[in-house]
Amino acid sequence: MKRLFNDPYDIVEEMVEGYVGAHKQYVKMCDLDEAQGRVVLANDAGTKDKVGVIIGGGSGHEPLFIGYVGEDFADAVVIGNINTSPSPDPCYAAAKACDNGKGCIYLYGNYAGDVMNFDMGAEKADEEDDIRVETVLVTDDVVSSENIPDRRGIAGDFFVFKVAGAKAATGADLDEVVAAAQKANDNTRSMGVAMSSATLPAKGGTIFDMEDGDMEIGMGIHGEPGIRRGKIDTADNVIDEIMEPILKDLPYVEGDEVYVLVNSLGATPLIDLHVCYRRVAQILEEKGIKVYKALVGPFACSMDMAGMSVTLMKLDDELKELMDAPCDTPYFTQK
Repeated sequence: MKRLFNDPYDIVEEMVEGYVGAHKQYVKMCDLDEAQGRVVLANDAGTKDKVGVIIGGGSGHEPLFIGYVGEDFADAVVIGNINTSPSPDPCYAAAKACDNGKGCIYLYGNYAGDVMNFDMGAEKADEEDDIRVETVLVTDDVVSSENIPDRRGIAGDFFVFKVAGAKAATGADLDEVVAAAQKANDNTRSMGVAMSSATLPAKGGTIFDMEDGDMEIGMGIHGEPGIRRGKIDTADNVIDEIMEPILKDLPYVEGDEVYVLVNSLGATPLIDLHVCYRRVAQILEEKGIKVYKALVGPFACSMDMAGMSVTLMKLDDELKELMDAPCDTPYFTQK
């Protein structure tokens, strides 16, 4: 395993300590006892007349989730162990720290442990502090289930978080922020491919077995099974296989505009990602679908996994405006 860490059981705490120290112009630790050292706040969290936007999930997906806390994006992140949901008390602490009388929204990928623990945090915030907390689950992974509410959240998290953060920054009320986040999720579709396992520090090796030279189409960011395993194919053939179910699922039609994210799962370099984006753009042009804007790079990783994913968000005027809104965080800034 080619990783750099100390005690594998301290890796999350040491990562958080290093992250907050490196980005102190943006973020700070939550000092509430219930935070348990697992809540990082924007420096102005809880001070503005706005809905509190709280994101979170397991570690190992950086810059998701921790990288998107800052001005006019997320107000707080709740951090779990590697590939593990956060505990309920830190979820509660984040709501307590971010609420300024307008309530809070929880945003995270649709995984059973996250749902259970964030829900418990919301219940405690309501019962103990009369804080209203609403939730929007991200369900963008098209191949994880035929039933959309049962789908996993993967790189589409980024688009949903961005829209919610921008809507909250306008001073919108909680119901309006929830509606915007839900619209973003409803219009977002993703699919990926893995070409290696991530390595798990506590295990000292890979999470699952994959033969060198193989790939798995549709694998999840924690190593959840995909739909097909075989030999690594050309970039064009892989993108063709990924794009077909994405485009059929919404479905997209000629004249639509989309925001595109071509995402590295950790080890796939930018040169490969741009080759992949080239084919994505060709397919969309063939379908008469306009690329409004595109992002290429590591936005939602799985530590050192080789692989990538494609995410499309179908746009309307509101989603364009919210995606274009200024924000400033350690891992995504636009003016």
